[in-house]
Amino acid sequence: MAHSVSPLAPEALPELHPIAGVRLAAAATGIRYKGRPDVLLALLEPGATVAGCFTTSKSRSAPVDWCAASLRNGAARALLVNAGNANAFTGKKGVATVKAVAAAAGKAFRVKPHEIYQASTGVIGEPLDPSFIVNAIPTLAAAAQEDAWSDAARAIMTTDTFPKAATARAKLGGKTITINGIAKGSGMIAPDMATMLSFIFTDAAIPAKILQALLSASVAKSFNCITVDGDTSTSDTVLLFATGTAGKLAGLKSATDPRLAGFAKALQSVCHDLALQVAKDGEGAQKLIEIAITGAETDKAAHRIAMSVANSPLVKTAIAGEDANWGRIVMAIGKAGEKAVRDKLRIRIGGIQVARSGMRDPDYKEAEIMPHMKGRDVRIEADVGVGKGKARVWTCDLTHGYIDINGSYRS
Repeated sequence: MAHSVSPLAPEALPELHPIAGVRLAAAATGIRYKGRPDVLLALLEPGATVAGCFTTSKSRSAPVDWCAASLRNGAARALLVNAGNANAFTGKKGVATVKAVAAAAGKAFRVKPHEIYQASTGVIGEPLDPSFIVNAIPTLAAAAQEDAWSDAARAIMTTDTFPKAATARAKLGGKTITINGIAKGSGMIAPDMATMLSFIFTDAAIPAKILQALLSASVAKSFNCITVDGDTSTSDTVLLFATGTAGKLAGLKSATDPRLAGFAKALQSVCHDLALQVAKDGEGAQKLIEIAITGAETDKAAHRIAMSVANSPLVKTAIAGEDANWGRIVMAIGKAGEKAVRDKLRIRIGGIQVARSGMRDPDYKEAEIMPHMKGRDVRIEADVGVGKGKARVWTCDLTHGYIDINGSYRS
């Protein structure tokens, strides 16, 4: 079922420059979708390192288990991703599929099976026939090229209404390095992480353990700060591959090495950009909502409060209806389970103070806030009057479009 492109979508994909040591290809195999690419291959040169972050779901998919186990080796030579079938809750058949794909790709590329990383997204509970992917490997390998970023971004989409990509550059060891990332995600989006796949590539030379520390820090401030519906997927995967083709950096032993500051900032930029694109493509979304909490006991507490607001159907539907019903924000803060001082609570919407000192601000006039409520970007700020903890998260409004999409997802 096709859906109109989100009104929050960027005008176009950014230009992603080739990264030495990465070649990409996409193919239409018919796993679920007809007449569109649904399998992605990324080929990596020898010496590439890898880091990853995955869902905290207790019913995670076979590909997630495979990648998590493979990360212990820190090396990667290829990535295979399919859309349309999540290969989740598929028991022994799901495990067999992952092993069959890894074995076939390992043989084709003359590498070890655990150097083949995999991800799947789509319907849960339906066995995935490995032949769809295995039979496509020769075609994919022959077609792989350095500039196929647009094809790659489109091949991993499910209910997404637009492909998602981001890029950044930084200086590392006196050389300019590139970071390119693609992502998919539209629904079943909540921290840890989302029904969301993201694959990030760089030509920097960074050891796997340091790469992992850098990725984990970036994910905490980006992908784990978005929500669409509060549902955590079985398949969440973020993988970061570093080819090392830009040249090694001598004596690199820690993620806190000052020489990595520029790279860390660029990586955070790519992750943040991709995360916001996912929120902007929330199923049925018409508005992006930013929620900033200050004055909490800790940053962790602030995050929990912010997510309570972001996941509230009452808050999200009020914003969809362009109703400045700030009482629902009060409710969501109060139910978060974190300390908040009612009579010190301050709330702003679009920079206009609507509540303070435990009551409606006497100077607040709802007419003043209506232009902000009618816009595409809605900003909520709240200080809960406890300490210095702060957090910022993003979500989207909840419209009837969400029901339309999810009510017909398998039909």
